[in-house]
Amino acid sequence: MAHRFASFGARPLAALGAGVLCCSRPAPPARADSDARASNLKAHHLATWSEGGPGHVHEREVNKVVNPMFKTWPNMNFLNPDEFVSGHIIINDSKKASRKKEISEGCVRANACRDIWWEPSEVKAAIVTCGGLCPGLNSIIREVTNSLYSDYGVDHVVGVQAGYNGLADPDNFIPVELTPESVREIHMKGGSILKAGRGGFNAEKICENLERMGINMLFLVGGDGTQYAGYLLSQEARKRGTQISIVGVPKSIDNDVLFFDKTFGFDSAVASASEVIRNGWVEATSCDKGVGIVKLMGRDAGFVAMNASLASTIVDLCLIPEVQFKMEDVMDHIDTTLAKKDFMVIAVAEGAGQEHVATGQKDSTGHTVYGDIGTFMKKEVNNHLKESGGRCFYIDPSYIIRSVPIRPNDHIYCARLARDAVHTAMRGYTGVCVGALHNIIVIMPSSLIAGGKKRVDVRSSGWQACVQSCKMPPSLSGMLTQ
Repeated sequence: MAHRFASFGARPLAALGAGVLCCSRPAPPARADSDARASNLKAHHLATWSEGGPGHVHEREVNKVVNPMFKTWPNMNFLNPDEFVSGHIIINDSKKASRKKEISEGCVRANACRDIWWEPSEVKAAIVTCGGLCPGLNSIIREVTNSLYSDYGVDHVVGVQAGYNGLADPDNFIPVELTPESVREIHMKGGSILKAGRGGFNAEKICENLERMGINMLFLVGGDGTQYAGYLLSQEARKRGTQISIVGVPKSIDNDVLFFDKTFGFDSAVASASEVIRNGWVEATSCDKGVGIVKLMGRDAGFVAMNASLASTIVDLCLIPEVQFKMEDVMDHIDTTLAKKDFMVIAVAEGAGQEHVATGQKDSTGHTVYGDIGTFMKKEVNNHLKESGGRCFYIDPSYIIRSVPIRPNDHIYCARLARDAVHTAMRGYTGVCVGALHNIIVIMPSSLIAGGKKRVDVRSSGWQACVQSCKMPPSLSGMLTQ
């Protein structure tokens, strides 16, 4: 196995200097390559990545190390390395034409196999959390660390601070040692013990630092931009001949990552949002003609607002980015609802109604600066209710929701993702991420999930159930234009 580490030297980090290149989020491709398939992992395994091309990896031929778990638990079930999860599972599918072709041939299943690529005693691993906060970051850190130590006997695990900044400049953002003892209770609080950060990505500098630190296994926790940067990092490593497994765990509190059922932290966000909606309901029902307005996270996708509306059962109008609306239709629905029961609750995603509040501005990374739909709705609804003596109550809990501790079921999901990320890395994959497809954790090339955003389909049973639960009129359902 020594040939795998020939490029890792022992030069001091100080030789790099203190400079760091900070850059905006790497621009993902407009769409995934038309020939790209999630099943094509040949270019994403350290035994075959130099060959490239389509096809899957014959792990039985290239993975020669016996998994230490097999020695500890010989009766444990281990995957066949060529197990696939079907991408499209519905027969006579009414929405066949809209299904993603990238997963039409299925996805390789993650989880533990009997034979692995890496010799665990030679692994030095690092974990980094990028972007904004999300419930579950500490759970991922904890379970990756525990799996490396307990399942594989890896005793060199570090946490990289401040996202990619810490990888580009580890002298100023000093990595911290992670052990089962140091991570034992971190899942009980929100946030990230590694101080998640934005920017700082530079593939060449980061690869050089990883080589000098002797890191040959890197776990990236972050959104689609973070994962695409991980793909670029794996390409730089391949160009340099650096053997390193780079495996991502996608993060998005909005649940807008392509292909996967859901992202970690989403269920916790929905649970917290549902509780805040109940606060809005209390305010609305405690006065004459009261309207509670709750703005929830969801810049480009309305999954949090939709699911929180369904979970709370007390929302009368759910506004999401996927459905444009006219304010006169909103006011008509408010009048109708107040006439029936004298109060109303509105859940609005932060990216909804941008046609009414567009700023026309871009931020430093080139993203559109969205207008504040929440305060706009508050002003418009208050003006509308003034004559009748009604009023609205506005709540914006966005930063509270993203900083809450993980909920129990969500922690279990985090643990599944974390363990399977470790198993995937040990099997020799790189430039990939893991996520649930039909509730089974699979391996996905990281470049694919950067090809777009998952959005609420207004023809989906979830959205149609939300429309029915809220008793929304057709004019606000988005289905009139379909």
